[in-house]
Formats: sequence, C-alpha cells, structure tokens
Amino acid sequence: MALFSRIRSLFKGPEEFDLTSGGIGKPLFFLSMPIVVTNLFQTAYNLADTFWLGQYSTDALAAISFAFPMVFLLISLGMGISVAGSVLVAQFTGADEEREAEYAASQTVTFAVIASVILGGVGYFLVETFLDVMGASQDVLPLATSYMEVISLGLLFMFGFFVFVALMRGYGDTITPMLVMFGSVVLNIVIDPFLIFGFDSNPLFAMLSLGGLESTLFAMTGYTGSGITGAAIATVFSRGLALVVGLAIMFRGNRGVQIHLQDMVPDFSYLRRLVRIGLPASIEGTGRALSMNLLLVIVALFPDTVVAAYGIGTRVFSVIFLPAVAVARGVETMTGQNMGANKPDRAEQAAGLAAKVLFGVLTAAGVVVFFVAAPIADVFTTDPEVVDIAAQFLRYVALTFGFIGITRAYTGSFRGAGKTLTAAAISVLMLGVIRFPVAWITAGPLGETGVWLSFAVSNVAGAIIAYAWYRRGTWRESDLTESKVNLDETNIETAAGDD
Repeated sequence: MALFSRIRSLFKGPEEFDLTSGGIGKPLFFLSMPIVVTNLFQTAYNLADTFWLGQYSTDALAAISFAFPMVFLLISLGMGISVAGSVLVAQFTGADEEREAEYAASQTVTFAVIASVILGGVGYFLVETFLDVMGASQDVLPLATSYMEVISLGLLFMFGFFVFVALMRGYGDTITPMLVMFGSVVLNIVIDPFLIFGFDSNPLFAMLSLGGLESTLFAMTGYTGSGITGAAIATVFSRGLALVVGLAIMFRGNRGVQIHLQDMVPDFSYLRRLVRIGLPASIEGTGRALSMNLLLVIVALFPDTVVAAYGIGTRVFSVIFLPAVAVARGVETMTGQNMGANKPDRAEQAAGLAAKVLFGVLTAAGVVVFFVAAPIADVFTTDPEVVDIAAQFLRYVALTFGFIGITRAYTGSFRGAGKTLTAAAISVLMLGVIRFPVAWITAGPLGETGVWLSFAVSNVAGAIIAYAWYRRGTWRESDLTESKVNLDETNIETAAGDD
C-alpha cells in the first residue's frame, strides 16, 4: 500500500483538477497519462505472452496471432455496455448528479456480467470452428483452440476489469485503475513462464542463471508446464484478481464512482438506454475486430512465418498507439463531462488539441520505428525469417502513425458526446471499406506487402474522414441530453432506493 501511495502521488486525481473549467491542456494531460500507463500494462499481458511463446515455438507464436483477434472480437461485442456506462457516468458527473452516476455504474456492471457470461459460453463452443474458418493451419489450430477455450471461460474476469476501468474513467479517476492494473500485470509476468514452461528447461532460470533452483523445483513438483494453455491461464487468473480488487473499490466508494448492491437488480428499461448509446460502440469495436480477423483470412494464405510476423507487427502497433488510445479516452471523458455541463466549446478545444499533439508524437515515434524495425521484431522471436518479414511490415506502416492520432482524437470526442454511431461509421469506413478491400486486391500481385500497404492507406484515409466529419459540428447536438431527460423521467431515486 505504501508503494501504491507513492506511485499515486506522482499523478493528479480528479479531486485536484476540474474537467469543466479552467485550462484544457493540463486536465487532459493528467487525465490521459494514467490511461497511457494503464494501457501499457494492459498491452504487457499480450507482450508477455508473445515474448514467452516466441521462445516456446513459432507455431505457438502463430497461434496467438489467430487467438488475439478472436479475444478482441469477443470483448468488442460487449464493449458497448462499458462505453455507454462510461459516457453516462461522465455526463452525470459533469452535471453534478452523483446519484444518477452511481445508478448508471451499478446497472452497467450488472449487464456487463450477463453479457460476458453469454459471450464466453458461445465463444467456448464455437472457437475451433471459428479459427478453422479463419484459416489456421493444422499445426496451429489445436494450439490456438486450447488458448481460446481458456480465455472464453475466463471472459467474465477479463471484460469485467475493462468495465471497472471505463466507469472509473467516466468519473474522472484514471489513477486507481492504473494502480490495480500494475499489480495484475506484475503477477501475470511472474507466473507466465512457469505456467508455459514449468520448471524443466525454463528459459527464465537460464536468463537469471538459476539452474540449481530450476532443478530443485522440477524435482519437487515434476511440473513441465502447459504451453500455450498456461499462458491463457496466467492471463485469466491475473485479470480475475484485478476484477475482485476493482469491485471492492467501487463498492467502498472512497475512490471514483460508487456502486450499490440494491442498484444492481437488472433494470431492463435502463438496458435500452445502455444499448442505444452502447450498440454503435460495440459495432465500432466489432468492426475493428472483424477487420483483424478478415485480414487474417488473407494472411493465412501465406506461410506461418508471415502469420507470426503479422502477430508481432500488430502487437507492436498496440504499444505504439497507446498514447492515441489513452488521449482519446481522455477526450471522451472531457467531452462527456463538458456536454453534461453544457460547455461544448471546451469539448471541441480538447479534441483539437489532442489531435495536434498526437499527430506530432506518433509521427516522431513512427520515424524511430522505421529505422529500428528489425531490432524491435528480433525481441519477439528467434526465427530470422519472421524478423525480416515483421520488420518490413513495421516500415510500411510506421510513417502513417500520426494519422491514427488524429482519427482517435476525433472519434473519442464523438463517443463522449454520445455520437457513438458516428464513431462506428468512421471505423467501418476505415477498416471495412478501405483497409480490407485494399489488402484483398493487392495481396495477389504484391504478396504480403499488399496487406502491409492496406494499413498505411487506411490510416491516412481514416484521419481525413474523421476530421472532415467533426468539422460539420453535428456532434454538438448531443444524444446525452436526451438520455439525461429520459433518466430523470424514470425517477431513479425511487427505483433504486435511498442508501
């Protein structure tokens, strides 16, 4: 706890700045920075799996290249609930309506649990068929299936933690989720190699020159590891523990938004409001996930080395784009709270500032990646052919990183204003109408290079579309105002009961 307090003191929480008054840059920075760190920890789960399974085998690395997009798809199908909850909490917080924010958070948790159980069950029974359709080879299919079966059974824990993060962010507290994620990711990184390799020939012991300890533990337990299944177990266990901590924090209510047990009885009239705001966000996330999976159909036509390189490239992108995702979430919260406070001009200023800063930062990062692509790829695999292909992938996309920042900034503002359908439309245009067709058409004459080219083209096009759409100003007619009126009409105080 002392360590957590020390880390927390390095950041500023919502009690130290106001998102609806004063300057724009400082509150956006302090809101977004913990999200950057949280997302970095989030990505560390995937990177740890990628690193250790890359040491395990190329087939295992190719297997998670198929598995990760399916994980993203399952979570995306239910993510609209968390987005809707975050947006409503932000609006009610900005309007100083704490009781409504608490009821929104409580109902969001309830329906998130129901959705994750249903999606996890469906995913478990359909995983092998899905991966087979995606084109996984006979060597890769059983590995990817084993990984995804465990993840599907643990989807409640994984998705539940995302909901905790979203609700706390809507309130304006991005520090507490960061601290919880820190403990969870450290646990995952520690147990990952043991569950993958066991104690026999564990590369972690070789790295630390602890061969004697390795022999002793192996003699005591005889545990030889579970391979790719062990990586999935480590991820589910770590995130499950994080969810338990997150729920305890929200029930106590001394940090961020509070939830109440009596408010968690399913209110299906409230579900309609969550769906109205959240469904387009699910469509957006699902569109992204389907784009990844459809691209895998094309990538799977190439050798497993190309599939593994694709997996490495997308994992690297997930790290590079952390600032864009984080700042977009910050813009989403600032837009939501300022629309709740009837200050749309501040929301527009936040989106414009974020777009400019992200374009500069990510363009600079892209230049660096362009020149060090091979060493980056080399971190994740011992196969030199995979390194060469992954490096080519990174170089083709690197110089368009800045445009992703522009797209994320404006779509984040759309979501915060309740225009989740607009954000979804931009995502579908970028990924489904531009990226996939370009990849499909060019993969024949250009090989895997055509897939890499599709990323670059769609990144630039997406930024142009998002900026042009935002300048139309239709987002100012916020759906959140309507949501607030409807919520007032349901008399939440009476329905939920006084505490």
